Amino acid sequence: MVCWGLSMFEFDVVIVEDERGGYIAFVPTLPGCHTQGDTIDELLRNVKEAIELYIETLTEEEKAELTKHKVVGLQKVKAFA
Repeated sequence: MVCWGLSMFEFDVVIVEDERGGYIAFVPTLPGCHTQGDTIDELLRNVKEAIELYIETLTEEEKAELTKHKVVGLQKVKAFA
């Protein structure tokens, strides 16, 4: 599928189980961009829409800046409190 005049972006998404059921997704490179869904399929549709709506609010310079940020990994860290 070709969308003339549109740029394609790819984002890392963190998915966690919601304690009340369903799932929550966070997009680390887009602060405040998160959503939820009852199933993984619903969650993925919702996070795609959330990302597209978020990108619509950005300037061309801000969009260019997105390509510089990459998630390198996910690591569990134990800490005592």
